[in-house]
Amino acid sequence: MGTPEITLHRGDITNAEVDAVVNAANSGLLGGGGVDGAIHRGGGPAILEACRELRRTTLPDGLPTGQAVATTAGNLPARWVIHTVGPVYAKSQDRSHLLASAYRESLRVADEVGARTVAFPAVSAGVYGWPLDDAARIAVTTVKETESAVREARFILFSDQAYEAFVRAEQSSG
Repeated sequence: MGTPEITLHRGDITNAEVDAVVNAANSGLLGGGGVDGAIHRGGGPAILEACRELRRTTLPDGLPTGQAVATTAGNLPARWVIHTVGPVYAKSQDRSHLLASAYRESLRVADEVGARTVAFPAVSAGVYGWPLDDAARIAVTTVKETESAVREARFILFSDQAYEAFVRAEQSSG
């Protein structure tokens, strides 16, 4: 065990050739917009069926914020999708511990399934409204400080703005 090497990439996470792709899911686990929608579309019906089975069995109330769970990756190049629910940003309440938990729990689940390469999106930085620089700082810091058997944590950022925020976070984290 050690800490994962962090690499940064600009692109589409659904094309990542890694062991596991992290999905910025909603608690219902039944698909949505942004990264969640793209992963469900790219992976095909097998992911949705696996999520429905989780809802029927172990997660009848959905996946709590800050937690993570793995399913098949369906038609994606990855073997698994690790679904995690990031918090919705709120100026009036510090929810950064929940965002950090989403990354820590994703790495814990990656260890459980044996994933050694994991692709992460910018969790909570899209429709959940988390300010990009802060989301990047929390993501990079948390992954750097989390003991895991994952060798590479690959952040795959969809926009130039997200990529640049993660570059700044990586540079300032030492």
